[in-house]
Amino acid sequence: MLFLGATLLHAQNNPYVDDKLLHFGFSLGMNFMTFGVTDSEEPLYSVASDQKEVYHARVSGLMPGFTVGFVSDLRMSRHLNLRFCPALSFSQRTITYKSESGNPVQNQTGDQKNKVDILSIPIAIPLYVKWSAEREKNFRPYLIGGGGVEFNVYRDAEQPVMLKSFDYFVEVGVGCDLYFEWFKLCPQITYKIGFGDILTHMDENIYLKPDETFYTAALRKLTSRMLCITFNFE
Repeated sequence: MLFLGATLLHAQNNPYVDDKLLHFGFSLGMNFMTFGVTDSEEPLYSVASDQKEVYHARVSGLMPGFTVGFVSDLRMSRHLNLRFCPALSFSQRTITYKSESGNPVQNQTGDQKNKVDILSIPIAIPLYVKWSAEREKNFRPYLIGGGGVEFNVYRDAEQPVMLKSFDYFVEVGVGCDLYFEWFKLCPQITYKIGFGDILTHMDENIYLKPDETFYTAALRKLTSRMLCITFNFE
């Protein structure tokens, strides 16, 4: 760390790197995925109380995942760049169910299971606009924003809640270019908001087991959210 700090405080590294019309790189990062959950508010039969109850769902905790991607950058002006950064992410989200009466959550077979783990592996295909401030020695902060589409390549038919394979999103974030002798390291934080309903509803899920319909029926809509801490090497 002391070596990296000394390198950044040294005379300006790589002074003409930002003048390139086109450059490439790769990215590694850690993500935290969650859902925007809308309950169905529909009374569902409860084995525990032998009557219909309304259930509420929420995402319990944030589990870290892994993201890897490719960076291509087109210089448009002194402060503006157009960036195409496809990325592959791995993450798991957990939905927890709770009845309004407080009775244990049980499916139709009487098994107590109040949560569902959902693994997803989305491929994001985004386009960003990056606005950079003036460079100060070996530091250059920036803002980034854009949007794109996303394809979930992992759909587990054995799970009681299955996600759709397509979504679209917007993403905003901040970062800083750190200039070294042979490359730029660009740590950034972004927040992604999905707009599509990615829940595979009961009439669309032909794989849904009869004794697990409860977990999908309790949901009206799921939208994707993701916080990502990324390190770009360019």
